[in-house]
Amino acid sequence: MSRILLVRHGQTAWNAAGKLQGHTDIELDEVGRRQALSLAESVRALGVAGVWASDLLRARETAEIAAAALGLPPPRIDPELRERRFGMFEGLTRDECATKHPEAWKAWLDRTAVPQGGEDRTTVLARMTRVLNRVIANTDGLALVVSHGGVMRLWLTEHVGASIGPITNGAVHAVEHDGARFRVSTL
Repeated sequence: MSRILLVRHGQTAWNAAGKLQGHTDIELDEVGRRQALSLAESVRALGVAGVWASDLLRARETAEIAAAALGLPPPRIDPELRERRFGMFEGLTRDECATKHPEAWKAWLDRTAVPQGGEDRTTVLARMTRVLNRVIANTDGLALVVSHGGVMRLWLTEHVGASIGPITNGAVHAVEHDGARFRVSTL
């Protein structure tokens, strides 16, 4: 049985403001840096063997802080752990999306269309499954994987079989793989 701790990065100023980040590269704020240290303390006793992260700064920073606090080598960076592209919605709050792009926002919420420049569900699910399989194949022991709320929520919902609510900054989900399928629980 292979195990992964799938973690959402720490808070950024855009998270605090309710803005969709997508591929926009935003650094952690001070709260996010404290969340990264808290993450390390919360998983210390679990025996993390390796740390992986998205290449976006907020996830990299979270992973670097946690790895250093755990006395582990720097994280392995994999761009497939990136957040979903939100296209024309990036940098906007949900209210701003609804006001500035009402038809596109409704279609997004109804899951009938992807915003201009956005990334579809099928692509996101495929790349997250690919990268998590790669993490399992290349980590001897428990892996700590720092990614993003949007891709995590979509992937976790797919594998839990029920809708997952918003994922808070620093939230940890335990993922197990038995060689055939993934199972998920909240840590």
